[in-house]
Amino acid sequence: MMSSEKGRESGEGSSRPTGADQPPPQLSRYESQKRRDWNTFGQYLKNQRPPIAMSQCNYNHVLDFLRYLDQFGKTKVHFQGCVFFGQPDPAGPCTCPLRQAWGSLDALIGRLRAAYEENGGLPEMNPFASGAIRVYLREVRDSQAKARGIPYKKKKKKRNHMKANEDTSTFQIPSS
Repeated sequence: MMSSEKGRESGEGSSRPTGADQPPPQLSRYESQKRRDWNTFGQYLKNQRPPIAMSQCNYNHVLDFLRYLDQFGKTKVHFQGCVFFGQPDPAGPCTCPLRQAWGSLDALIGRLRAAYEENGGLPEMNPFASGAIRVYLREVRDSQAKARGIPYKKKKKKRNHMKANEDTSTFQIPSS
């Protein structure tokens, strides 16, 4: 009886996992997507002929990657000559291509920009932060908005109405 108690105290025969046996913490949805995007972009560079090292990557490679992704898009973007060009809800099918939606590309670039720096890239060398990428995304946004007949308008920041009301209101003491 004494020996079995001693065994339990020292942890012999214990089924509790040690630090090495514990699984890594669960990644957030954003972190999982960022890792998946980073791996996909790395694979894209490896598949180029000749393969491109991440250290040799520039904004042109990023732009080529974004154009490559269009073949997997699900957003119909009407050509200017299409009868449905500029209509938010087309009445029928057409042969215009499917593309990646602007919002998806914008979010993708944000994740890749963060992943580049997290993986040792210098912020000033980040190809995902290039002005050419911002111009490309703006052109995609504007062309998709025109094709759908929905102009993109930047949302204005809301003013703090409480502060505005305090500045213009006068307090009156009710008469009895």
